[in-house]
Parts: sequence; C-alpha cells; structure tokens
Amino acid sequence: MSTATETKKVPTTIGMKGGEWLIKESSPVETFIREEFTEEQLMIRDMCNQFLEAEIYPNLDRIDNLEPGLMKSLLTKAGEQGLLSTSFPEEYGGLGKDFVTSTIINEYLGAGHSFSVAIAAHTGIGTLPILYFGTAAQKEKYIPKLINGEWAGAYGLTEPNSGSDALSAKTSAKLSDDGKYYILNGQKCWITNGGFAQVYTIFAKVDGDKFTGFIVERGTEGFTQGPEEHKMGIKGSSTVQLYFQDCKVPVENLLGEIGKGHKIAFNILNIGRLKLCAATIGGARMALTSTVEYAKTREQFKQPISNFGAIKHKLAESAIRVFVGESSLYRTANWIDEKEHELLATGKPFNESLLGAAEEYAIECAILKVYGSEVLDFVVDEGVQVHGGNGFSAEYNISRGYRDSRINRIYEGTNEINRLLILDMTLKRAMGGRLDLMGPAMNVQKELMSIPDFGAGDDTPFAAERKLVAGLKKAILMTSGAAVQKLMMKIENEQEVMMNIADMAIETFNAESVLLRVMKMVDQKGEAACQLYGDIMRTYLYDAADKVNKSGKDAVNAFADGDEQRMILMGLKRFTKAEPFNSKDARRRIADKMIAEGKYCY
Repeated sequence: MSTATETKKVPTTIGMKGGEWLIKESSPVETFIREEFTEEQLMIRDMCNQFLEAEIYPNLDRIDNLEPGLMKSLLTKAGEQGLLSTSFPEEYGGLGKDFVTSTIINEYLGAGHSFSVAIAAHTGIGTLPILYFGTAAQKEKYIPKLINGEWAGAYGLTEPNSGSDALSAKTSAKLSDDGKYYILNGQKCWITNGGFAQVYTIFAKVDGDKFTGFIVERGTEGFTQGPEEHKMGIKGSSTVQLYFQDCKVPVENLLGEIGKGHKIAFNILNIGRLKLCAATIGGARMALTSTVEYAKTREQFKQPISNFGAIKHKLAESAIRVFVGESSLYRTANWIDEKEHELLATGKPFNESLLGAAEEYAIECAILKVYGSEVLDFVVDEGVQVHGGNGFSAEYNISRGYRDSRINRIYEGTNEINRLLILDMTLKRAMGGRLDLMGPAMNVQKELMSIPDFGAGDDTPFAAERKLVAGLKKAILMTSGAAVQKLMMKIENEQEVMMNIADMAIETFNAESVLLRVMKMVDQKGEAACQLYGDIMRTYLYDAADKVNKSGKDAVNAFADGDEQRMILMGLKRFTKAEPFNSKDARRRIADKMIAEGKYCY
C-alpha cells in the first residue's frame, strides 16, 4: 500500500479541548474537512472501494449464509492488501498511518454489510486492547499475526445479564493453587467473530470483584463456543456465545492490571464509537446511491419516480444527513489525530497518546455514534420506501441494508446510554475544572435579562448562519444551566431531560461542523462553485433550529414552572430564531444533482 506520496499533516485547530466547541467559536481555517484528503488517503479510499467491488459485493449471499471459512478468508485477503495494518505501528508490521487515514478505511469499508462488522471488530476491539494494554511479549506474539490477517480477533464483554451495565459481569477468574493459571468460569454472549477468531480479549472478575482483562486463545482447555446466532441483520457476521468452564488461562495472558479492566473496556469504546460512525456514514452513502439509481429507472405515471417532489425530498434529506455526518466525523477525527501527536511530542508512549486523545474527545465520539447510526437508519428506511414493494424483497440489496442497519443503535453503547453520557461527561468536566461552563452560562443569563440588540446587522458572509449557531449554543447553556441549578444531583434521575439536552448538543455540534466545512469550501473554491453545499448547510441549520427549540422546550417544561419557565422559553425562542428559508427548492436542487449523476455526489 505504500506510495511515493506520504500522508501529510494539515495544521488545523490548536488547543480546542473536548466539549469546548460549546463555549468557543471555531474557525473554518482551523477545521479539517474531507475535501483536504491527501493523494495517499484518496488512493487508500479507492483501494477500499475496489476491495468491496471485487471481494465482497459478488459474495454477499455466500457471506450471509455463513459459508464456512469464507469470512476468515476475506479478512486474510484484506490483510494481504494492508487494510488491517494501516494505523498500527511499523515495529509490529503495520504501516503507521494517522488516525484520519484509519477513519477513511472504516468509512469506506463500512459499505460492506456483514464484512464491515467483521473487519471493524477485528481491527478495533479484537486487536486494540492487546496493542494498547498488552505487555511487550504479548504485543510481539499477537499483533503481527492479527494485522496481517493470519489470525482473527474478538472481544468478550457482554453477558446474558450485563449489557449496558458491563461492570456487573459475573464471569469469574481465580488464580490456580500453583500460581500458573487464572481459572475462568462464566459465559459471554453476542461475540462478533466469535466463531472463527483465534484470539479473544475476555473480561472477568478476579476474586469476585476485580474487573480484569485476559487474552484467551482458541483451543484453551475449558473454553468452548456455542452455535451461530440467527440474527435480524448482519447475518454474515459470526456471532456466538462463549463458555468458560474451569478454563485455564496462563498468568502471562493477564491483560493490563488486575482490577483495571474497566480502563480497557471504556477507553476502547471511545475509539469504537467514532469508527462506528465512520462505517455507518459509508453504509449510508452506498445505500443512498442505490436508491438514486433505482429512482431514476423506476417509472410510474409514464415517468421516472425521481421526477416527483416527494421522492426528491427523500433523496435530498438523506444526502443532507450524510454530508453533515461526514463534516462532524472528520472534524473530530482530526482533533483526535492532532491531540495524539501533541501527546506523543510530550514523550507519552503511542498507546497512551491515542487513548488519551480519544478520551479527550469522548463527548464528541458519543455524539458521532448516535448521529451516524441514526443517519444510516434513516437513509435505508427511506431507501426501502423509495423502492416501494421491491424494497421489501430480498432480491433488492436495500432490504439487506435495512436489516443490517438496526444493530448500530444498540452496540458500542446503546444510543440512550450515549445520549446520557453526552451531558454527564460535560457536567463532570465542568465540575472538575476541565471545561469552563460557568462563565459562558452566566453571560447567557445576563443576555437573557437584557434588552435585545436591534442595532445594525452584520453583513459579512455567513453572518446569519454564524449567529444562529451561536444562539443554539446559548440555548444549550441556558437550558442545561437551569436544569442543573433546579435539579442539582437529582438530574441523573431525570433521563428524559438529559436526553433532551443531548439532542440539543447533537444538533448544534453538527450544525457548526457543516457550517465550518462549507465556509472553508467557499474560501477554497468560491461561492459559485459551492451553491449546492450552501443549500445542504442552510437546510440543515433551518431544521436544526426547530429541533433544538423543541428539545429545549421539552426539557424546560419538565423541570421549570411559573416565571422561570416563561423566561427560559422566551430565551429559547430568541436563541433558536432562524431566517425564513425556502427549504423545498433547496432540497430539489440537492436532489437534482444526484439524479443527474446517478449517485450520492457531495
């Protein structure tokens, strides 16, 4: 995969900490956008597309039928082409590429249905725990074989009675009398790649209470697996239960420190959430392209259904959500990449650097996971609708996309858990002094009590859009500040309110991300060349204002009353006021370009 054109670092945001976008204005100059991919990154993207076209799409039915040995052989082929080793250190046989490049691979292979699940699990949760938390001997033994595709990896955290509450796991580990083994007893379920992996990261409680990670190899005495699960979607992804009955794991296979398994589990999740978003955006792009193709060829009333406004609305709305997802994804991926390099420069080892960078932007990773999974669900659902009765037929691939999509809102932390985490992590950072929310929140309160400024308006480019995004941030600060003030420590019991505020944050982060992307594109290409991108951005902002207002009202009406309620609702109305905009015509223009080109083309 190596080329003469090396990946170059593009200097972007400097010093923007996780969550700070809420209280600071970002600049397009400091924002990385996918239009800035290097030549090498574009070649890697094309390699991913070619791999899907040659190896995956012709074999989708064979994959879904769980043909023995097929998925493992496809992972091996991916390893031979370097698609498993891109972001791994060169000392273990990897290519040592940056985080943005690895995100590109996750995005473009994300269109591979069940294969995308298998490869994401292998390169992510199946390999990263050993890379980041393993001893030198463990890394030397396992990593080279995992990243060249000789071995496959899997990850065992979930149990029949512990899903979102992962730390309540019952699998136990006890040191043997001779001190040579940990004896594991218990059960794991929903294990991706479980049917063919050679190496598993397994979590168990040492002496009943110390949550700890272990490396378990296939063939270990006392370790067995159940039959393949029959699932609604991702049918070609191997999913089995694992059983441990007096399973003898050598002491040298202890992963990390005893009692510190939660550090492995939760740190890996931050990276996994962003990469899940990447995969769902890739899947959504593929599904939208197939829907556009179908709409162009399907005729009703003596014309292609792509001519009808109702269909154009669906195509355009799908394109808007994909484009917005791309904008937030690469903005965040580059933040993580830059933070990783910053930590490396201070002398931190590579494993602590990337994990530290991902933890810094854990709030944004949770936002991305929720948004990306819901974008894909929307796009495939609308795709089935555009296909009509044919969309319900297994002969059309959109039905496979519809089934495969549903799991994404469940794993890597359910979307409900991630919504709760968005506000919980933000408040904890504020209380811990990592994020200064108090000052900006007080300023919003003062502004709310003052007479609105009706002075001369700002006529600079994108002034109205920037003002709206600033207002959406104020709406979040005002609503969350009032909620915390009123509910205090009880807010964690008001999950509906927390999720309302999380939805405000998701819409606002996306709105700012797409605005910054379009502003930067206009700077680079000129306004005339970016009119349709402006349509996408303005349509999203126009809708986001109403969504933030609605979520804010739902939250406020749940905890406030009387004068306080009236005051906050008045503030929400002021801060979420958008200029009139003809979104119907904008959507038609967005759809028409895709119809002309026969694909998602933004």
